[in-house]
Order: sequence, then C-alpha cells, then structure tokens
Amino acid sequence: VEDFTPVVHKAPQPPKLEKTLPPYTGFGSEEDSLCSCMGLVPKPPSKDFKKFMEKDRSGMESHILRFLAKLVTDSPIDKDRKFIISYFLSDDTISIFERTQRNTGIRGGKFLERGRIKKPGQELFKSEPSEYFKAQNLFVGARICFHGHNFLLVDADEYTFNYMEKHANEFSVADIGVVLKKLKDIAEPRSQEIRQVFAAADPEHTKVIEYDPFRNLIVSITDGAFSEHEIMTLGRYYSVRDEYEMDLHVLLEVTQEQLKKNNFENFEQLSAVLIYNDREKCGVLPHEMCRTICKSFKLPLADDDLQALLTMFEDDHKQVEYKKFVDGLNWRKNQISAFQMVKVPLKNEDGWSRQPPSLPVKRINYLLLLDDLFGKEE
Repeated sequence: VEDFTPVVHKAPQPPKLEKTLPPYTGFGSEEDSLCSCMGLVPKPPSKDFKKFMEKDRSGMESHILRFLAKLVTDSPIDKDRKFIISYFLSDDTISIFERTQRNTGIRGGKFLERGRIKKPGQELFKSEPSEYFKAQNLFVGARICFHGHNFLLVDADEYTFNYMEKHANEFSVADIGVVLKKLKDIAEPRSQEIRQVFAAADPEHTKVIEYDPFRNLIVSITDGAFSEHEIMTLGRYYSVRDEYEMDLHVLLEVTQEQLKKNNFENFEQLSAVLIYNDREKCGVLPHEMCRTICKSFKLPLADDDLQALLTMFEDDHKQVEYKKFVDGLNWRKNQISAFQMVKVPLKNEDGWSRQPPSLPVKRINYLLLLDDLFGKEE
C-alpha cells in the first residue's frame, strides 16, 4: 500500500460562534444590564474589593486626589466660579463641590453627586462597555468635560502632589525621570542658548530664581509642550527651602501658639502613649509611628508641619526623640519667647474644602536642573 491519505470520517466542527451582547437599553447602569445577560437569575455587578481595601481611607491615607478647578467659559458670571474636584481612588468615583463666594448670587455647595463619570463622545446604546475617567486623566493643567461642563484644573492639594510623586509609575506627569527626559529631548539642541537665558534671569549669580520666572522660561523653551503639572514637578524637585523653615525655634514658637489657640493640653497623655509604644525603652521611636500617634490625639497641626517637626527631632538613625518632641510642644511648661519677626502661618488641612494652599515652591535651583539636563559646564 503506497497511498496513506487519511480518510475524513468525521464532519468538520462548525465555527465557534462569537458571543454577542445586546446593546444597552438605557435602564439602570451598564453593569446592571450586562449582568442580566449572563444568566437566568440576575446578580448585582461585582466590585473590585481588592482595590477597595487597598485604596480605602486608612488612618492618614485618604486616597482622595483633590483638585481646584474653574469653568472654561466666556460667561463673566461663571468664569470666576471655583470648584473642588475629588477623585476617590478606592472605586474611581468623582464628586464636585463648589466654593461659596460672597456677592456672586451663587450659593455654592454640592455641584455633582459622587459617582463614576463617562468620558464624552461615546455612543449611549452600544454593546461595548463605556470608558470612564481615571486618575491618570486628572492633573494640573488638564481640560476635562464632565456631563457637558468644561473644567480646567488649576491646582491641587499637597497630598495629591505627594501621592502622584510616590506613585510616579502610574502618573507620568509626576515622574521626574520622564519629565527630565522629555525636557532634555526638546532642549538639548539649544543647550548653550538655554544656559544663557537662565543666567540672564539671575543677574546676581545666586544660582536660584523665583518660581514664576522659572515657569515662564520652561513654557518658552518647550513652546507649550509641557503641562502645568509637569512644570510643577520640576519646580518641586529642584526647589530651595527657605532658611526660616529650618529654624526649629521659630517653628516651635508658631506650633505652640497654634496648640494654645486650639486649647490642646494633652501632653501628659501623649507622652504616656509614646512611652508605652517604646518597648525597648530607648527613648526613640520611628517617624511614622510618632506621626500616627500624634494624629490619633487630633493634634491641631497640618500634616506637613507635623512631619517637619518630627524630622527636626530625629537622631542620626532617623529615630524621633519623642521626649524632646513633647517638651517642645508643651506650651504650658516650656513656652518659647516671642520673636520680633514675621511668623510662618500654619496651613489648616480642613481649609482645603474652601480654598487650596498655593504651591509651596518659591525658589528654584536652576543650576542643578541645567547640570542634570546637559551635564556640568566646564
């Protein structure tokens, strides 16, 4: 036998039918309609509980990104309205609160109920799931459309900046490596010219310039290719702290006055809890543990001011000497004499529901930026 051609003894299998879903009817949410197509007994749409547990509020981690926004409009009444847009990372929902402004005729308050928001320009009655706004779509300088209202994000609170910088792999506008590479690709062909432009902005050769002229220079160099958030990322990374911010004596003076105004006197209880957590009785505790304990006592201080104080009481091993820390706060026993100078105002975290603080960047060390971009000049 020389012919070994196989004999077809079975009928070929029919092509696999692709499962098609009916289009959205408009009743309920898209997830509800989809679940009713999956079985005879409808079930509620499942939620991402793992993400909810990881991104839910936990202690001082709110996992809420808050932005200050204004309407993009030519209306003289609406263009001055201010909004607080809050993005909840636990379930990707968004809420909008409008600031109350006097003599405008607008009451303010809740502008949009918390919920997920679809991106504009999508067909309503379709089988494919809709796209919703994600955290990566929100950054300072972004223009977004929520249900027909065009917003421009003009600022963010300190927690939002810090969170995006800590999770830079998720937010490219807050990744200093990505921003520097983008700037280098644009500016490298004109390196000598850019050095001269920055030098002209610093006639006294102080190696630092104010943030506003720095921003204007970056905008002119990049020709508008950088968003406002990317410029802020550069400014925050190369910022120079003022000397008075490092003065422990001044910071303690302002802190004691803040505690005194809020009638905080639980220093003995605070000290007792710190001593109890010091299992080895070595007189020091980790920075984050002290921070958590202070927050549990509802210390009337902004989080960045509290962290600055704790940092100043750290030893060589980055452990906080909590006894000296509590003694420094105790305005009853160790009141610090007043200084004849302008005091640094403490920011109130709760005040952001009305108005966010300005960017805590005043001066930029532009020489370090130029060295990272083009290398040190010989």
